[in-house]
Amino acid sequence: MSELQISLLAIGLIVVAGIFLYGQWQQWRYRRSIGTRFHDRSTEVVPPAQQQTEPDAEERKDPLTAASTTTDTADEVCALLNDATDYVATLLLKSPLSSDTLEILWQRRFDFGKSVNVCGLNNSSSLWERMIPDSPQTYRAFRMGLQLVDRSGSVSEMRLAGFHDLLEDLAEELQIEVKLPSVKEAVQRAQELDRFCADVDQMIGINLLTNGDRKLFGTEVASATERLGMSLESDGNFHLLDGYGATLLSLSASDGSAFQHHTLNQTRVDSLTLLLDIPRVPDPARRFDEMVALGLELAKTLRLTMADDQRVALSDGAIAQIRAQVAATEVLMLAGHITPGSAQALRLFS
Repeated sequence: MSELQISLLAIGLIVVAGIFLYGQWQQWRYRRSIGTRFHDRSTEVVPPAQQQTEPDAEERKDPLTAASTTTDTADEVCALLNDATDYVATLLLKSPLSSDTLEILWQRRFDFGKSVNVCGLNNSSSLWERMIPDSPQTYRAFRMGLQLVDRSGSVSEMRLAGFHDLLEDLAEELQIEVKLPSVKEAVQRAQELDRFCADVDQMIGINLLTNGDRKLFGTEVASATERLGMSLESDGNFHLLDGYGATLLSLSASDGSAFQHHTLNQTRVDSLTLLLDIPRVPDPARRFDEMVALGLELAKTLRLTMADDQRVALSDGAIAQIRAQVAATEVLMLAGHITPGSAQALRLFS
């Protein structure tokens, strides 16, 4: 092993240690501030009603309690709504009602800057299901959630207060009592969550450069990517998709121009960029390994050079350092109980 390789290895180990220690500090700070409220369905915290060893007879007969604690929900979004990621309120109805009752909410659901999800406790199935304005069923309870954070930032206090007031008006219209969460506390949670998401919201890019003045035809790129299982999608980029149609990796023209099926034979580019969106893919470190392998194959097929953002050829040492960064981000997300590529991660990083 040469002195240069030993130096690169030492630098890599120092970078990995630094990232790991930084991640540990971030985990401690985040978990101290908002606790461990994040969880996926497989590790859902048991509600207090289930922790009682001998519930009384009335509780045993309460279908709302039974339905709200089951994980066999008809809609994944309903299972994901929680106080850590959403401003959530539940309205218990005096008698079953249809979705038409929520007309005031349907009219204003786009006014709050973030996604509004509405779930209903189906009167027939006793399962929570996502509701839309034309839902044909009747419901014994409504559950509304305003998402606190997405990639554009955290919800504003003004819009959150507006959602709070809307729920109050709705409860008054339905002549029911409802205890709504504190707006100020929810704003604080949103800001903490936004800071955490900003820490882990990373996209890794690998450039593929032509040599000299040579340019690539779109048809060349399409042929090479097709052999690797990628497909040209409506956004003008080539995507490697999983079995459910979700993007694992994408390949774009580095100048931002779009590839189109009908103009591939006319399109010419001098460089390509492979992208890995860390929070939105499962097992990011493994996906990074796949991206490197795919990049090497494209480089071989199209006679390209893999390079970083400064157009410097990527060495094995540089690739190892990037992988360590991806792995550290994955660890940090898991410590915050947000699994990369999960339904909850896709909501927050949209």
